[in-house]
Amino acid sequence: MANSKSNMANSKSNMANSKSNITGVTESKAAMNRFKTEVASELGVNLKAGYNGDLTSKEAGSIGGEMVRRMIKKQEESMK
Repeated sequence: MANSKSNMANSKSNMANSKSNITGVTESKAAMNRFKTEVASELGVNLKAGYNGDLTSKEAGSIGGEMVRRMIKKQEESMK
């Protein structure tokens, strides 16, 4: 019986954490989209809201590659 109560408490705790994780994921996605838009703009690649399937592989790759370069640079700077 005590084990059952413990499992129920853990289940409720996990549900609360899950909701806060969803908020964190949503905020992270929004931040990454802002970052992607900023990088694309700086590279002269025109992104539109929603689907961008008309981008060439070169355009999409240049955006993603630059994002990775910047994230690595920021991480390396934070480790100094």
